[in-house]
Amino acid sequence: MSATILPTADRAATVLPPRRAWALRPVAAAVLMTTAGGGVLIDVARAQSGAEGPGLQVSPESGARFGPLIKADDGGGPLVIEADRLSGRPDLETLAEGAVEFRRGPLLLKADRVEYQQQSDLARATGNVEISRNGNIYRGPEVQLKVDRFEGYFQSPSYHFGRTNAGGQADRFDFLDENRGIAYGATYTSCPAPDPAWLLSTDRVLLDTAAEEGTAEGAVLRFYGVPILAAPTLSFPLTEKRKSGWLPPSIKLDNKSGFELGVPYYWDIAPNRDATLTPSVMTRRGAALDTEFRYLEPGYLGRVQAYALPDDQVANRSRWALNLGHEARWEGATVGEIDYGLALQRTSDDNFWKDFAGTLPSLTPRLLPTDAYARRRFDHGWGDTVAYTRVQTWQVLQDIDPASRIVSPYQREPQIGLRQRGASGGLEWQWETEANRFSNDDPSLQTGSRLHALGSLARPWSPTGAPGWTLTPRVSFNAASYDLDQSLADGRRRASRVIPTVSLDSAWIFERDSTAFGRELTQTLEPRLFYVNTPYRDQTGLPNFDSAANDFNFTSIYSDNVFSGVDRVSDANQVTAGVTTRFLDRTTGAEALRLGIAQRMLLRTQRITADGTPITQRWSDLLLLGSTNLVRNWYFDSTVQYNSDTSRVARSISSVRYSPGPLRTLSTSYRYTRNASEQVELGWQWPLNAPAREHAAAVQARDAQMLEDFEGRSRLAPLAGCPGAWYTVGRVNYSRRDSRITDSIVGFEYDSGCWIGRIVAERLSTGRSQATTRLLFQLELIGLSRLGSNPLKVLRENVPGYRLLRDDSPVVAPALSTP
Repeated sequence: MSATILPTADRAATVLPPRRAWALRPVAAAVLMTTAGGGVLIDVARAQSGAEGPGLQVSPESGARFGPLIKADDGGGPLVIEADRLSGRPDLETLAEGAVEFRRGPLLLKADRVEYQQQSDLARATGNVEISRNGNIYRGPEVQLKVDRFEGYFQSPSYHFGRTNAGGQADRFDFLDENRGIAYGATYTSCPAPDPAWLLSTDRVLLDTAAEEGTAEGAVLRFYGVPILAAPTLSFPLTEKRKSGWLPPSIKLDNKSGFELGVPYYWDIAPNRDATLTPSVMTRRGAALDTEFRYLEPGYLGRVQAYALPDDQVANRSRWALNLGHEARWEGATVGEIDYGLALQRTSDDNFWKDFAGTLPSLTPRLLPTDAYARRRFDHGWGDTVAYTRVQTWQVLQDIDPASRIVSPYQREPQIGLRQRGASGGLEWQWETEANRFSNDDPSLQTGSRLHALGSLARPWSPTGAPGWTLTPRVSFNAASYDLDQSLADGRRRASRVIPTVSLDSAWIFERDSTAFGRELTQTLEPRLFYVNTPYRDQTGLPNFDSAANDFNFTSIYSDNVFSGVDRVSDANQVTAGVTTRFLDRTTGAEALRLGIAQRMLLRTQRITADGTPITQRWSDLLLLGSTNLVRNWYFDSTVQYNSDTSRVARSISSVRYSPGPLRTLSTSYRYTRNASEQVELGWQWPLNAPAREHAAAVQARDAQMLEDFEGRSRLAPLAGCPGAWYTVGRVNYSRRDSRITDSIVGFEYDSGCWIGRIVAERLSTGRSQATTRLLFQLELIGLSRLGSNPLKVLRENVPGYRLLRDDSPVVAPALSTP
């Protein structure tokens, strides 16, 4: 063996002969690097030669400590030892004592004393041993480890896993290799010792990082000493990789089905396919099965959900629901790329949506569509052209109460069309032609076929020297031809009409710098004039398959037709005038304030209306809008429809939200329609005590840190909870016209620091005097799993500004499986 004294600023290099004794003043730590021949090269920095001796002896002077010397890696990875005292024999053994730090690659071992046998690559550490590797920390009195192969044992270790911010203790931990380990008598929790609130204890745990799986035997989960879950074998993923097995049970309680217990089984069929089967039992209705199958292929993807209740003990019949979605793309040499898909929702009966609230994923749970489509896009120089075909049918869930019944929409069987939009030479155009076959389950409604064509041609123009002004003349037409199954009032079964429209749209945008509330702002002034002329064509005798009156708002007031769809076109000779001003923050570009006003003036009576009554009122209702967040933490938004003839508000929507930071939101909305409805909505998520307020402040500080260091956000440690923090969440809709609460959600969340409890009561109105009430409760064990029913989806969809208490903490949902 040879040793080299590296030079310092005031000393030249010195080469020592082999096997010469050393006595060094304060130096850098020894760096042991395995060579190709198996020998070890020891380099020491800033050393001074001393007396001879039989081996290597390195001792500090004046309490100094040896620091590491980092050398280039030769391929095997450097092994670095740092200690107060180093001794040993070259190529045989090294003894490190006093605050030892032993490093190789991702492994860092700390101890009071470390013996390292170089030939066998065996390290034995005793006294306050700590191993850090890949974010995981093990502590204990003694460890013996073959460093390169990572084989050995740890006596009575405690451990902490950085990914889940949780850990435990074991009687013994055996390292089988760098990927596998066995813990005997192991525990796991994220709660502080000595009396953790929840504790998972096992007889034996095998961890296999190569297979990304852990398997525990004799697992028992206790919550405050009470066993709440047990399994002979508990398998769980060590990463985000999916794994087959039983998932934590779900618990539900409602006034329709009683107490429900479900135990989901997850089946990882393939990397691109999986399924979840959830058998459940309800105290009032019996046993049910809920299934979901997902697939993802290079050319298509989809999901199939099915719910089956073979024998409903309340309804005395079988109940079921089906929901599937499929999207695909087919590529052919002659036809090119064709997108196609299918969406289907169906149930066994009209009352399913009432009895099983939340089972149907639909915004309109009483209108369940079946929609099959195919479309082909053409790429050429004449614009964007799409050919399409579609079949759309509906299942309407009716109510026995006549006042609650709804009109069944028409079914398209089929719909075939071609549409295009494009621009060239300053002109903009769009057109479509379409054939439909309309049918309806209601025999009293007209059915038949319709062929229609729509088109428009516009020429946007910006005058020279006026970049903030645009003038857009447009001509358009709406043509339709009908072939009906029932005769019209005049005995005809065929009818047609063509309705032209001319419009002129003029818009300006002016800007200036401004200052308000201590903020540098840019103010815009955006006036707009819109003229439209559509001649009157009598449409009273024609069928109405797909038209309805548009909502009167700041978008529709600038449209040339007050109806959606094709079958109705409003006659018009009118001018709409409006102006909007916005204040934009010059630093961020965010909108701080918006104000607007708009009104329509009729130049002649409008005869085609939604209710058939001509509109003779010269001036339409006045639209006013305002929104702002100029006042810190406050957000205001309001739209008012004012009738100047009656000097009354016809309709208004106003909302106020106060949000001083994350986890702190109060909002209220007021919706009013004269002679129709009046509703007040209140929503909130708010801390109830001092620990909750401290936790919310910590989340706000973390958010600010993440915004400042966006790229380094992944390096931030998971935010811990705040023991004893209470929050309340909810949303309540109250109808002043009916003097009753229609829909409501009220709940509480409690963060103990290592577990979160949630309880939420939901009331969903299913009729004027009917409602479904559900009680959702969940126990989230931080770092392990969530147990119970899941109220998080309900809270996210219904509580404005809702945020998870621990949205940055990882949660691993273990699967219980028997190999």
